[in-house]
Amino acid sequence: MVEKNIYVEKHYVTRMGWLRASVLGANDGILSTTSIVIGVAAASPDRHAIVLAALAGMIAGAMSMAAGEYVSVSSQADTESADLKREREEIRTMPEIELKELSEIYVGRGLDAELAHKVAVQLTNHNALQAHARDELGMNEITNARPLQAAMASLASFSMGALLPFLVSIFAPLKYMVYLQYGLSILFLMLLGAVAAGAGGSDITRAVVRIGFWGTVAMGVTALVGHFFGISTS
Repeated sequence: MVEKNIYVEKHYVTRMGWLRASVLGANDGILSTTSIVIGVAAASPDRHAIVLAALAGMIAGAMSMAAGEYVSVSSQADTESADLKREREEIRTMPEIELKELSEIYVGRGLDAELAHKVAVQLTNHNALQAHARDELGMNEITNARPLQAAMASLASFSMGALLPFLVSIFAPLKYMVYLQYGLSILFLMLLGAVAAGAGGSDITRAVVRIGFWGTVAMGVTALVGHFFGISTS
């Protein structure tokens, strides 16, 4: 018996929805919470104030991310629902025009007119709304809006990311608070960037350099602001 080697293609686009929300949430959790802690630590090296700032940043940020993601993706879902409702009505009231429209889409993609018409007829007979949603509106299972899933992913990932600077704010020596916050956060941001790039099939070096640079800029600006306010209030 001869075994057949079957090559299975590996696609990363199926991970796009949850990957984007998770990476964005974790990045924000680390970066925004660390920036807050660094700003407060640079202004006033008081343990209670630093821990309180980290906790407030973690809770407020997680809720803000979840709410923002839910509202944003819900708006997308509402738009998709309205488009599908309109498309369903058009298919019911003017099927010939919709069939011609679908055929023209396939002609534009390289099929000859006769074959495009046959494909359009078969897909319409199978599931007309699905065919128009996919090929006319660009909707599919990968891009479908899932507000609750996106919100929960953002909430969890932000909280996990923010947990790092929060723990550092509790245990790190006050004398080295700013340096440890920056160093550990940049390290974890780079690791997260590498993991996300690997999961998404993109260039890891570019992702690590990009997140390291912009993370440094964000925390550096926040530290300067905190430092100047600390001087002005002392």
